[in-house]
Amino acid sequence: MIFTLLFFSFSIIMLYYTALAPKVDRFKMAEHFQGSYLSQAMFDILKMQYPEYSDAYFEQSVAFNKRGDYAKGFELLDKAVQLDPKIHLGYSGWMKLRKLRNYDGALSDFDRLDSLTPNTIDAPWGEDIDFLRGECYFGKKNYQKAIDLFNQSIINQKEDWADVHAFVYLGLCEYELGNYEKSISEFQRALNQSDHVPEAHFGIAKAYQKTGELENAIAHILKAEENIASKREDYYNEFLNEIYLNEILDFKQQLTTLN
Repeated sequence: MIFTLLFFSFSIIMLYYTALAPKVDRFKMAEHFQGSYLSQAMFDILKMQYPEYSDAYFEQSVAFNKRGDYAKGFELLDKAVQLDPKIHLGYSGWMKLRKLRNYDGALSDFDRLDSLTPNTIDAPWGEDIDFLRGECYFGKKNYQKAIDLFNQSIINQKEDWADVHAFVYLGLCEYELGNYEKSISEFQRALNQSDHVPEAHFGIAKAYQKTGELENAIAHILKAEENIASKREDYYNEFLNEIYLNEILDFKQQLTTLN
């Protein structure tokens, strides 16, 4: 009898929290248990009760995208974008850039978002929109367009507050264009902001090697190795300018041989 009563009480509580509690409370609970069967069931109920509730589609998509089920994840995310493009286009573009390497799709989302917010400098998923657009063009190997956008990102954020990797990317773009002296000056801008950016040390070492300044190249490749723990990395994503210790060690060996 006691077991039956407890089971009945538990069932009533679960019914309340999955179907009857205030919408926001249920959303927060489903968000907290993201990816679980309970969470997905709660989001399904919320969508059924509130078919225009874009945040429910968005948040439900996150678990699928995290586990790599992009077909289902983007089915939900696209619905969120359809319902509220101003809120969800930025994340959609960010996902297409960072997860799918769909540069044209990402640019389409960023450009559309920009057109919907003409008096705002958008920051999709917390990053400056022109920095993200610059990454898209870098991925497309359109280095001059990427340079224009990274410079605009620095203007948006101001020189002292800009993402240090905007300067790193500028150095990488100039390097790819064969402008090695300009590349060095751009990497130096990154190092002026922080001397512990291994991507800048690695990039400037390669540029100095191209200009025949081997002592400077060796000094910076050693700094890149020393600061590798500070590299740009994310548990879920590989960045376009991500570097690895084995690359640094291989290049150090090349420079040692040349010297």
